Amino acid sequence: MRLFVTGASGYVGSRLVCALLREGHDVVVSSRDAGSLRRFSWYDDVTAIEMDADDPVSTRHALLKSGDIDALYYLVHGIGQSDFDGGDIKAAQNVALGARDADVARIVYLGGFVPTGDRDDLSPHLRSRADVADALDLPDGPELVWLRAAVILGAGSTSFEIIRYVADRLAVIPEPSWTDNPMDPISIRDVLHYLTAVVDEKIPAGAYDISGPDVGARYHSVLTEYLRAIKQPRIRLPLPYLSTRLTGQVAGRIVPVPTSLTADLVTSLNKPMNASEQSIRDLVPEPDGGLTPMRVAVTAAVRTPAPRPVCELADAHHLAETDPTWAGGDLMRVRRHVDSVIGSAARRARGVVSLLTG
Repeated sequence: MRLFVTGASGYVGSRLVCALLREGHDVVVSSRDAGSLRRFSWYDDVTAIEMDADDPVSTRHALLKSGDIDALYYLVHGIGQSDFDGGDIKAAQNVALGARDADVARIVYLGGFVPTGDRDDLSPHLRSRADVADALDLPDGPELVWLRAAVILGAGSTSFEIIRYVADRLAVIPEPSWTDNPMDPISIRDVLHYLTAVVDEKIPAGAYDISGPDVGARYHSVLTEYLRAIKQPRIRLPLPYLSTRLTGQVAGRIVPVPTSLTADLVTSLNKPMNASEQSIRDLVPEPDGGLTPMRVAVTAAVRTPAPRPVCELADAHHLAETDPTWAGGDLMRVRRHVDSVIGSAARRARGVVSLLTG
């Protein structure tokens, strides 16, 4: 199939491109600056198109010149930016209209679980995920497959990295009451499995919850598994009345993840994020070996070797060279900084030698 991936430079998108190429698909990727995608190891194997999803003219032109597209992956999200929710809706509308005009048959959208109840009672992050799905689902446009997930486990995943740094940097970890809310995490390996499967037209359009095999998980379950994997003692202090908003603001100052991104994500944790249905499991067979348990995914993320090109990762849970520089924990950040300094010094030395011998 010929598949269009928006958000290909992101954590999920960059790994998805590798998975699609391995399955023999023809892949088109987009960016405001197509040249910026050269840093990805898959660049020479895809068609890179310049597209600004915030601009309806740019979006329509990009999709029309991309040729016959069987399905489009919508992985764009502006969380952490000012007024990201309003911008997300406009971008989704632009892409949906452009896809309709380009006769794209299907849009696959990866968003979050949306708790039941009044949508106005949700955080901007959770509300925008549902609003984006509405914007993508045009009555006369492509059919929509909406995959809904909670925390994605893997080195480089923003949610996982926030948990990692909080645990690494705090000897005493506060645990508000909302950390006991139900939450069904999913490994990046299983996210990719479902994303690659649902482009098949045999999978009916609709919304599907995707989650891992762990039953009865809570927000604090990921922290428990992380501490077990690193084998470091921590004191966990119950603080029942600590709000998600205040926690997000404090966490944003502790971790190296961008402050606004951390605050927006943590503020969304005041609601349960568990799967309300599992119909996808009746339509898509489990991957070889079954769905990935939380403990396996967290352990693989913790034991990540030095970052490698994204399509050369031995395990999707490992860190890629193109993941954010703040990802991977403090030790990995130090190693990357040292490698950068040594590499820069070596280049300067080679330049001096060349000048002297030239």
